Amino acid sequence: MTSSRLVAPELTTIEVQGLTREAFLLRATLAAGATYGALSATPYITNALAQEGGGDVDILNFALTLEYLEAAFYTMAVKQVKGLSADEAKLAKKLRDDEDAHVDELTATIKKLGGKPAAKPKVAFAGAFASRAAFLKTSNALEDTGVSAYNGAAPSIKSVEVLAAAGSIVQIEARHAALIRLARGKSPAPLAFDKASMMDEVLKAVQPFIKA
Repeated sequence: MTSSRLVAPELTTIEVQGLTREAFLLRATLAAGATYGALSATPYITNALAQEGGGDVDILNFALTLEYLEAAFYTMAVKQVKGLSADEAKLAKKLRDDEDAHVDELTATIKKLGGKPAAKPKVAFAGAFASRAAFLKTSNALEDTGVSAYNGAAPSIKSVEVLAAAGSIVQIEARHAALIRLARGKSPAPLAFDKASMMDEVLKAVQPFIKA
């Protein structure tokens, strides 16, 4: 993967440490988004979860790992980013609180289903908080990736109740992305439909990231 091909290079600055399946899948999701665009991870997620054959708990644990990442991102941003307007600082805190709520809800649901919540991975965001522009750009890509990940996981969910719960979260993630775009002076919904790259392209791009 060369830098000239990267569509969302800010995603390459996000480091996710851990040896769990969820951590590997999250790293691959970020790699797919960096290479083909944050909304292009959908076919990879669908294919990966289908191949694993895991149940709803496994899917929820992947979603939980993603929410851990987002919650950590905004928690750090609130403390470190300089130059935000009053409204932007308020938005960052709101997004942090939403992601924390998602973590709590997913954790409770996994336990209710008799599962064990995934461990929180160690994360780092090199350069993402260096400036207002860097923060907003990384946030935009991260929120788009979250939407793509939920959309990709949805076809593998078996429980109607779990699907409804995931749907209630992905709608909020999409609104987060729209609000961040507005803060960047961009269209909140630039596309009528989410576009995705061909699955074989995405799988080729992320293959180096999914090996143990």
